[in-house]
Parts: sequence; C-alpha cells; structure tokens
Amino acid sequence: MENWQEILQQSITTPEGLAERLGCDINALPEVIANFPMRINPYFLNLVTAADDPLGKQVIPDKAELDDRVCIPDPLGEEELSPVPNLVHKYPDRVLFLVNNSCAVYCRFCTRKRMVGTPRMRTSKETLEQGYEYLKSHPEVREVLVSGGDPLLLSDTMLDEILGNLRKIPSIEIIRIGTRVPSVLPMRVTEDLVAVLKKYHPLYINTHFNHPREITEQSSLACTMLADAGIPLGCQTVLLKGVNDNIDTIKELMRGLLRIRVKPYYLFQADLTRGVDHFRTNTRVGIDIMKQLYSHLSGMAVPTFVLDAPGGKGKIPLTPDYIVSSSDKELVFENYQGKLCVYPEAGCSL
Repeated sequence: MENWQEILQQSITTPEGLAERLGCDINALPEVIANFPMRINPYFLNLVTAADDPLGKQVIPDKAELDDRVCIPDPLGEEELSPVPNLVHKYPDRVLFLVNNSCAVYCRFCTRKRMVGTPRMRTSKETLEQGYEYLKSHPEVREVLVSGGDPLLLSDTMLDEILGNLRKIPSIEIIRIGTRVPSVLPMRVTEDLVAVLKKYHPLYINTHFNHPREITEQSSLACTMLADAGIPLGCQTVLLKGVNDNIDTIKELMRGLLRIRVKPYYLFQADLTRGVDHFRTNTRVGIDIMKQLYSHLSGMAVPTFVLDAPGGKGKIPLTPDYIVSSSDKELVFENYQGKLCVYPEAGCSL
C-alpha cells in the first residue's frame, strides 16, 4: 500500500516544480505563492491534464488571486466569532473546531486561504485545550464540526486523542469531520484510521468532491472503507467558474457520489474570499443548475444550494422559485416541466 506521508512529502510547493511537471508559465507565481501557499501532492497532480483543466484550476496558482479587489480576507467573520483560538461559535448549538493548519492540497478557492498553510493559523496542544474547556463550559453546544486545514492529516494517535476528548464532554452529541482527504489523498484512509474513527459514533464525515474526475478507483475505495465502518458520508461541493458551473458536470458528479455511497449535501456558492473572485459565478447560475437537477436526478442525489452569508450570518438556501401565486384557497406552482399545477389549501377543494 502506498504510504500517504511519503506521497505528501513529495508534493510540489514551488513554481519550478510546477513548470517541470506541467510546463506552466511561472513568472507571476512566486508572488502568488508568497501570499497564498501552494501544495499539490503527486496523487492529485497525476489527475491533472493541463494547468487550465477543471482539476488544475483548483490547485494551480493564478495571478488573478492577486488582482482581486472585490473580496475580503475573512468573509464569514470567523475571527470575530472565535471566543478562543481556532473555535468558531456561529450557531447556538454547534461550533467549528479548527485542529490542523495544513491540507493535502491547497485549494485556490479556500475560504481560509489567508491562513491555512501559513503561520497565521497556529494549532497546538494549548489551543486544543482551550477549545475543550470552552465546550465544557458551554453545554448548549451539542455538535462539533472538526475541521482545519484537514483533520485527517493528523496522526491516528492525535485524532484519537482529539475525538476522545470531545466524546468525554457530556453535552457533545454529534461529531462531524470536514475533510478533502478522500478525494485528494485517498490512501490516507487506512484500516488503522478507520479503526480510530469508528470508536466515536455518532460520527459523520463531510468530504469534498468538485468534479467527476476526482472519483477514481482510489477515492472510491477510501469512501467505501469509511462507509463500511458505519460512518455516514456527505459531500460539500463548491460551484466554481470553469470547473463545474454547468448542469452536465454537476449531474455526473452527483450521480457518481451516490455510487460511492456519498450523499450530496451542499452545493456552495463561492465565498467572498480575497483571491477567489475569479472562481465566483452569478448566483443565478447555481439556481438554474438546481432547477435542472430536480428534473434529472432523484432527491437522494440533489444537494442544497447555499450561500454562506458574509459577516458570519449563516448559510442561506438559494432555491429555484416554483410558486406562481398563493392564497388562503390554493397554491399555484410550476412542476419541473414548467407546467402549472393547483393545490387546494386545507378546507378547500379543486
């Protein structure tokens, strides 16, 4: 079996390495990488056919990242919502707990690109302890999303310790892990890792696939191992210009995810993160894709299209508008074919 740590150590992190592998024009890249680090591990790089293909765009730096004058560094207001380092308390009953500052690849559209992979994000035993103490003193929190960076890049021992400490807090009912490892470094999902994770049910994993080509034999195996351990898997896809902003790509991706036992969960509108504006689509693009998905796929394969509101105001579903009119007597709406339907309200008849 391939050693995931050795693969990670062979990652490309410099413009020269990128030029050697893909023949990219690297003149503008040093400045980009100085602001927003690059890491592309060999597994994912082997899936890239060109710098501007749907997979290459996700991980290869672009000078457009420095030309962004529209977006802001911390669009979700996470730093203002952090009562202790690396813990974001936005919703009353759940928190985001950042436990690692590195990823298997550094996605160019990352909402935390200002800090992931840089000294600005520091995780340590001390920050973890502060998080545990905060959770112990806030019993209203019943759910913890463990994220980063990518938590699954931590050692099995470290993950065991973190999950064990969370599970010892009586008020914590649900633990979720946010990770892109199954799609970008699937060999990290080992039998030993699965043995650690399955100790802490109810445990959920939300992973991250953006394009059908990320569903490979290796990533399928990783998801199968997790699912076989009784871990429900969801996928948080980001709608990205030039990557997946069309119905055919999204439809193929959603079908493919169900085949590997991953439930499509969210389709995200790209955040207002500085350096990401060139990935953003008009919200109408996503709404139109969703309207077509409802007519092409079963409900199991349809995610919720959401926008994470600026300033930490939370996730807002963006749904197609099917309602034509509404009164005390009837609801008039269109079906997926655009045909008008009438539904009598309670106490009324057609």
